[in-house]
Amino acid sequence: MPMSFNLNIIEEFRANGGRVGGPFEGGDLLLLTTTGARSGRPHTVPLGYVRAEGRLLVVASAAGAPDHPQWYRNLLAHPVVRVELGTDAFDAFDAIAVPAEGDRREQLFTAVVRAAPGYGDYQARTERELPVVVLERERPDAAPGAAAPVVHTLADKLLEAHTWLRAQLRHVREEAHAHAPGRPAGLGLQLRQHCLAFCDGLTHHHTGEDRAVFPALARSHPELADVLARLDEEHRAIGRIKEELVALLAGIEITEPQRLRAELDRMSAELEAHLDHEEAELLPVLAAIPFPPTGPAPVRAAPAR
Repeated sequence: MPMSFNLNIIEEFRANGGRVGGPFEGGDLLLLTTTGARSGRPHTVPLGYVRAEGRLLVVASAAGAPDHPQWYRNLLAHPVVRVELGTDAFDAFDAIAVPAEGDRREQLFTAVVRAAPGYGDYQARTERELPVVVLERERPDAAPGAAAPVVHTLADKLLEAHTWLRAQLRHVREEAHAHAPGRPAGLGLQLRQHCLAFCDGLTHHHTGEDRAVFPALARSHPELADVLARLDEEHRAIGRIKEELVALLAGIEITEPQRLRAELDRMSAELEAHLDHEEAELLPVLAAIPFPPTGPAPVRAAPAR
């Protein structure tokens, strides 16, 4: 679709709580925001979707074009996406995009075509297999439209981030350990996408701490200098493990499952120790800092004389 057409649909969608007119009126439409594989910038597209087997699905059809659409290439590089649903109760949430594989893909594509036959026509136009992407909520326990946990202080925000990291790493390790020792490569896109989502989240969290939180604490609490220096060293150590893990994921088709599990176990042990240490040292200080931060009081103009 032309970019100007997409922009008009996006603006109408957001202005009307997910409802649009024209050729999409009454259809199942969502907005998918991915992170550019090369640019790192957000990229939003309107897409049709299908619900099947209790899952939210989108198909990288590009109307049967010979190449995958850019949004699909983006989510392979950065699996965490933003979803805005056009439903009776407008819903927006973060998700992990996981392409289905093998028999699972065939099963889901059959369900998609049953609900929206046009996708079968698109598949008939191209030799490439149209990817079926499952959009998994980052908080699977959250009901549509449910509010995120309340955050009042920077301590709450830190715990929110740590809870997410712990849950994602636990999920990834469970998937990796589900593969029998000695099983050949082919760990799959599901494991790869979840690993990359965890790595992206870890990078974002530590970058925010290194660039903003830690320098601010160093200025306001000089007594924390030694603590912050040690936490910075731990960030670098975990970062090195993360880069090794990303390198393994880049060659996941030839990566030995046992090696990947060993790296995940090593990262899990170091990360848990780091998170525990950071919470013990910083939560008492961060609990006194409101979130979102409040700026200085506005300067009042002197009364006219």
